[in-house]
Amino acid sequence: MSRLAQTEGLTDIQREILATVRDFVDKEIIPVATELEHRDEYPTQIVEGLKELGVFGLMIPEEYGGLGESLLTYALTVEEIARGWMSVSGIINTHFIVAYMLKQHGTQEQKDHFLPRMAAGEIRGAFSMSEPALGSDVSAISSKGVRDGGGDYLLTGQKMWLTNGGSSTLVAVLCRTDEGHPEGTAPHKSMTTFLVEKEAGFGEVRPGLTIPGKIEKMGYKGVDTTELIMDGLPIPADRVLGGESGRGFYHMMDGVEVGRVNVAARGCGVAQRAFELGVDYAQQRHTFGKPIAQHQAIQFKLAEMATKVEAAHAMMVNAARKKDSGQRNDLEAGMAKYLASEYCKEVVEDAFRIHGGYGFSKEYEIERLYREAPMLLIGEGTAEIQKMIIGRRLLEEYRIQG
Repeated sequence: MSRLAQTEGLTDIQREILATVRDFVDKEIIPVATELEHRDEYPTQIVEGLKELGVFGLMIPEEYGGLGESLLTYALTVEEIARGWMSVSGIINTHFIVAYMLKQHGTQEQKDHFLPRMAAGEIRGAFSMSEPALGSDVSAISSKGVRDGGGDYLLTGQKMWLTNGGSSTLVAVLCRTDEGHPEGTAPHKSMTTFLVEKEAGFGEVRPGLTIPGKIEKMGYKGVDTTELIMDGLPIPADRVLGGESGRGFYHMMDGVEVGRVNVAARGCGVAQRAFELGVDYAQQRHTFGKPIAQHQAIQFKLAEMATKVEAAHAMMVNAARKKDSGQRNDLEAGMAKYLASEYCKEVVEDAFRIHGGYGFSKEYEIERLYREAPMLLIGEGTAEIQKMIIGRRLLEEYRIQG
């Protein structure tokens, strides 16, 4: 266990979970990650191993077959997995957000139906807000859910950037539903989250629903990122999350809030791995008669990298603990996500520079990390969106009185 990114005050159970996950990462993920990533191959065996460890049910309550752990335990687990291969943490994260939304907002029937099989990894979740013409401007979505005359809904529209779009069997989809809302209602108050069940795979996965295929990406490979096209997709009224229309925006924002802690944790994990690679290589590579680690220029880089790893980890842990305590944490989650993703990019680049020409070679792991880190700058809201959230919340907190 490294000196960096340690977390004080963990229970014995938390430490045992994290030690088990780290061992799995070191033995089952790191040795194969780069090869699978270069082939853009879905990590089936890794996912099966994580199912057996119970990771898919980590935060699902025990009465539904999960482990009932905290957001902190989950975030620290994600940090360990991202240290091995960030794509694997993405496979888990979308599943986790849907399970969290169900736990927090689902009807009793929805919880009973989905959560036990989600805890076992039999049902795998994805969620969908973005559309081709918009990203962070969620209030501008155009996908629609309209009543079919019999009380159920027909969904129509095109969604974009679904992580797990092909491999998932349950997708939480945000659509506009105007029924029951007077003219002039704020856009975010006329949205509904639908629980869409489907077959895994590509093409027409159920009548009215098509997953066209994987989007080719610079990095973040292995995990399937897709579009989702709905054309009169029939959804029963009992698959409206929480059983009430018009609440979808709030459901999704609650999910994204914990998702931002998760992205911060991913940034921490990737940065830790980049530091490990950089500090190891610096002690093996010789120039001018000594290891480059003995050159002051390299020591300065290592010092900056380690400080960033430590700072990002501390902010991520703080954001998770605040949510676990029942307090509002959008400010802390935004700060943690912003800092961890920016620092991750910087630490990865410094490790890349330490490797010199070898960092550009696909034989070295740092090349993969260099392509993966930028995704964290845009996933779960761009850095600019985080700064808007942080700025608005600070002005709420520090409003001048009188």
